Amino acid sequence: MPEPCHDLDMSEQHRSLWLEQAYTGSTDAPVLSGGDHADVAIVGGGYLGLWTALLLKEREPSLDVVIIEKDVCGGGASGRNGGFVLSWWPKLATLIKLAGEREAIELAQASEHAITEIEEACQRYHIDAQFKRGGWLWTAATEVQRGAWKPVVELCESLGVAPFTNLSPEEIARRTGSPVHLEGVFEASAATVHPGYLVRGLVRAAQQLGVRIYEHSPMIELDRRRPAVIRTPNGALTADVVVLAVNAHAAGMRELHRKIVAISSDMVSTPPIVDRLEEIGWTGGESISDSQLQVHYYRTTEDGRIAFGKGGWGIALGARMGASFDRDASRAADVTLDFRRLYPALADVPITHDWSGPIDRSPSGIPLFGNLGGRPHILYGAGFSGNGVGPSRLGGRILADLVLGETDGFAGSALVNGKPGSFPPDPIRYVGAHVVRSGVASKERAEAVGKEPSRFATALARLAPAGMIPKKDADGDH
Repeated sequence: MPEPCHDLDMSEQHRSLWLEQAYTGSTDAPVLSGGDHADVAIVGGGYLGLWTALLLKEREPSLDVVIIEKDVCGGGASGRNGGFVLSWWPKLATLIKLAGEREAIELAQASEHAITEIEEACQRYHIDAQFKRGGWLWTAATEVQRGAWKPVVELCESLGVAPFTNLSPEEIARRTGSPVHLEGVFEASAATVHPGYLVRGLVRAAQQLGVRIYEHSPMIELDRRRPAVIRTPNGALTADVVVLAVNAHAAGMRELHRKIVAISSDMVSTPPIVDRLEEIGWTGGESISDSQLQVHYYRTTEDGRIAFGKGGWGIALGARMGASFDRDASRAADVTLDFRRLYPALADVPITHDWSGPIDRSPSGIPLFGNLGGRPHILYGAGFSGNGVGPSRLGGRILADLVLGETDGFAGSALVNGKPGSFPPDPIRYVGAHVVRSGVASKERAEAVGKEPSRFATALARLAPAGMIPKKDADGDH
C-alpha cells in the first residue's frame, strides 16, 4: 500500500508531493476580511488565474488586479497534476470541428508556442520550476492500444504539419525504460515542470507586479449585477470585471453545469531512484502516456523519482468533491499495481507519496471561455480536461484580451462563447458516468493481462463520451 504524504501545517487537507516540496509559507496571503474593490477580480489562484493576472499587469500595470483563492494558491489542480506541458496537436481533429482547419492549426501552434512562453516567463521571473524539454512519448502498452495515434498523425500530415515523429518499437522500449511499451510516436516540443514550484513561483511573480492575493477566502456567493460582488465568509470584493478561473468547481455554477464535469485523477510517486532509472535507460526526461481510455501518464523528476498517474476515476455530483478528490487509498493502490505492470523491473521500488486531484472536463476535451450568461463584465475559462499546464498560459492570454476588450487574436476564436456541446444534467450524468466507467475499467483490466473483455464491458466502454472518460486522442490527465 502507498504510504501517506507528509502533512503540511497550512491545513489538514491531504497534499501532493509537489506542494509538500514547494510550499514554504513565505508567500502566504491574507484572508479577505471586510470590504474591498478591484478593477479586475480573479476567482481562483491556480495556473489560469495567475497567468491571467500576470499578463494583465504586464500589459496594463495601472490595473488593480486581485486574486481570491479558497485554499492556498496551487492547492487544487495546479499543484496536483503530473507536470506535463503539452500542446493541442493530439486534439487537432477536435479543434477542426470547433474552429475549422485554419484556426485549428493556429490554435495548435499557439499552444506549442505557449510551452516556450512558460520557459521564458520562468527565466524572466526567476522561477525554478525545473522546466525540462524532454518531449512526450505517446505509446501503446497493450496490443489493443497499437496505432491509437495514427489518425492524428495522418491528419497532421495531410495538413502539412509534422509535430510527431515515428519511432521504432525498439526505440520506444529503450526510451521508456520498459519492454511493455510496444510502439509509439514522439512529440518534441513537450516539457515537464515541477507543478508546485511553478505555481508558487507564479504567486511570487504576481505579487512582485502588484497583484493583490487573498488566500483561504472561498467565494460563497457571486452577485452578478454590475458592479459584481464576490462574497466570502469574512468579506466582500466589488469588481468592475470578474474572471472565474475555478477549474472543476465551474461544474457547480448554473451557467456552466452542463459544460463541465468534475473527474478525479490519481498519482503515486517513488522515492529518488537515479541508479535504477539509469539501469532501465529512462534518462531523457521524456513524459509518457499510454493509450488506455483511462489513460496512464508518467514522468521522471529532477531528483530521480517516477511520478505515475491515472485519469478518469472518481466522478463528482456537480461540484461536490469530497476527500477522495484529495486522496483515495484504494485507487492509489490500483495505480500502484498499474505502475508495477508497466515497469516490472522496478517491482521492488516502494511508493512514498500518493494523492488525487480534480479535472475540469469539457464535452470536447478543449477548454471554453466566454461571458457568464452573456454578461460582459463576468468572464470564465474552464474545461482544460487534464491538459492544463501548457494551455493555461494561452488561456490566460485569451482572458486578458477579453478583459481589455481586445478580440483581434484568439479572444475572437471559436473557443470563446462557442458551442462546445453539453453533458446531461445531474443526477443523470452522475449515474450514467459511473456505469460507463465500470465497463471501461473492466474492459481495460482484462486487456492489460491479455484477456478478452466481456461483451457487456466492451459495449459500455463504447458509450464513453470524449468529455467524460479519456479517449485515445491523448486528452488525458496530465
